[in-house]
Amino acid sequence: MTSLDRVPPLSETLPATLPSTRSATQLGAPPSSLTLSRVRLGPGGPLGSVRVAGGEVVAVGAEADGTEGPVIDLDGRTVLPGLWDAHVHLGQWAGNRHRADLSGLASAREVAEAVRRHAAGPSAGEVLMGQGFRDGLWPDVPHKALLDAVCPDRPVALISADLHTAWLNSACLALVGRGDHATGLLREHQCFEAIQALPEVPEETLDAWAAQACREAAARGVTGVIDFHFSDNLADWSRRAAGSPPAVRVQAALYPRHLEAAIARGLRTGDVLPGTGGLVRVGPLKLFTDGSLNTRTALCCDPYPGLEDSPEAYGIQETPYDELVRLMRRAAAHGVEPAVHAIGDRANTLALDAFEAVGCRGRIEHAQLLTEADVPRFAALGVTAGVQPAHATDDRDVADRHWAGRTGRAFAYGDLLAAGARLEFGSDAPVSPLDPWPGIAAAVLRTDDERPAWHPEQRIPVRDALAASARGRSRIRVGDAADLVVVDVDPLEADARTLREMPVHATLLGGRWTHGSF
Repeated sequence: MTSLDRVPPLSETLPATLPSTRSATQLGAPPSSLTLSRVRLGPGGPLGSVRVAGGEVVAVGAEADGTEGPVIDLDGRTVLPGLWDAHVHLGQWAGNRHRADLSGLASAREVAEAVRRHAAGPSAGEVLMGQGFRDGLWPDVPHKALLDAVCPDRPVALISADLHTAWLNSACLALVGRGDHATGLLREHQCFEAIQALPEVPEETLDAWAAQACREAAARGVTGVIDFHFSDNLADWSRRAAGSPPAVRVQAALYPRHLEAAIARGLRTGDVLPGTGGLVRVGPLKLFTDGSLNTRTALCCDPYPGLEDSPEAYGIQETPYDELVRLMRRAAAHGVEPAVHAIGDRANTLALDAFEAVGCRGRIEHAQLLTEADVPRFAALGVTAGVQPAHATDDRDVADRHWAGRTGRAFAYGDLLAAGARLEFGSDAPVSPLDPWPGIAAAVLRTDDERPAWHPEQRIPVRDALAASARGRSRIRVGDAADLVVVDVDPLEADARTLREMPVHATLLGGRWTHGSF
């Protein structure tokens, strides 16, 4: 898992004037008219002006010049359409900074020692939470006995980086009603149920954390997210937006247990939730076909090495095909777009088959391993590939081990783009940080360290990566919402490090400053 705390220093190629660190913390009324002058209009674009009014772009280029309202001289910086993170778990990301960071640890014993250090601090009896371990390449196996040895009395709950595995000690297993579990390593549904059974963070605390996370996202140029947090998202975001407008737009996904209530209210994907100032909309219905790569539960056409004799040698099918089709058909009939989690190649085939059977459009989330025959089906069926490019660089080593011989069709963004598929980028935060730039860089470079590009044939151009990070918006157009980001370096001229760390000068949401102030 990439950590913002470990990002190397900015390249020496950056301009001497760095972006302001000031962020707007409240969304007030936008100015009646505002002009951004001497700004580069998109990557590699000409210098010009952009005028916004009433929350929209009303003029671009020479037509935008004038003296009506404030005029902000941006000294040649580049303005881009506002960026979206099309796959986050915002509640988990917001709470992540309050948990023990286990990313980068290389074995179960290293994690246990980290738990020992954290347990030595004050506890007040609460659950010791940790986040971010990746056991796909470990030489040893996580077990409750390792945690019991370092923290026998206080409940310990550790969540994997991919969110599909929970590692609990005996005290925590008893707390969630699984005291008889043999190993303390819970996967997939058992993991999700155990996490749900843990004591909840107080509502007001989580709301404050979420608001802060949105402000930090705005400081990286984010103007919108699709939130797949496993909760009653519609209720959560209605409450949050009524209390204080978020610094980003939110599409709040729902899960099957909330589908009938949404249908009864007549809610459809894209509808604005009342009382949210237009900032929160109904998102898609999240469904699962399989698990994850790191957990070796992604459903594949070939067995995982070393698991050939296991009943789960090919991964796990989370939702039976007939039930998947039934849920998708029910949702689509009432205007709710399905978003189907599919990571393994067999899972993606099943998901695409379901879209074809139902005849609806929607999304496949992750699409990490694809058969060659399935690549053109995304465009043919009108299915968006919601992908997370930072996973391609984070998971290259575990993919080389567990998907050996097949990685040429893993994270196949170049092939999807060439086949006409619509790509939308996300982070899957907290799996990767809620920051679009490392993902953009990963899609363009296919490496995030000193190693050569991993399957460079799947790289995509900077312009396409930016469009995939802006839900298809590739230029500033009259009539668009004034959701804009101003960056200090033209992305076409940025070196690798600068692209990953792109200095964001200012962000506008509907004509309001959410980062930077002038």
